[in-house]
Amino acid sequence: GQGVTREISQLRRELDEVDRELVALFERRMEISREVAAYKRGRGLPVLDAAREEQVLQSRQEMLRDGRLAAGCRALFQEIMRLSREEQDKALAREAGE
Repeated sequence: GQGVTREISQLRRELDEVDRELVALFERRMEISREVAAYKRGRGLPVLDAAREEQVLQSRQEMLRDGRLAAGCRALFQEIMRLSREEQDKALAREAGE
């Protein structure tokens, strides 16, 4: 009925707001990733640091209040870090092309 429709529209508005925040945070994280790329380039370090990535994955899981979300949180950050590496590679390629 009408009550259910209002509820779902409210929930969708809340999801939209959370997504807006996520997009802003994603952009900020990618900007920082480009800075990391410049730092690594300046010191001749590789983009991939597998030990650091595992450390990050573990620490992000530990930040959860709801342990049932551990696998999903790990998958999310694996993808975020893959995208960060991709962004670093692109930044390094742009700098190499200059």
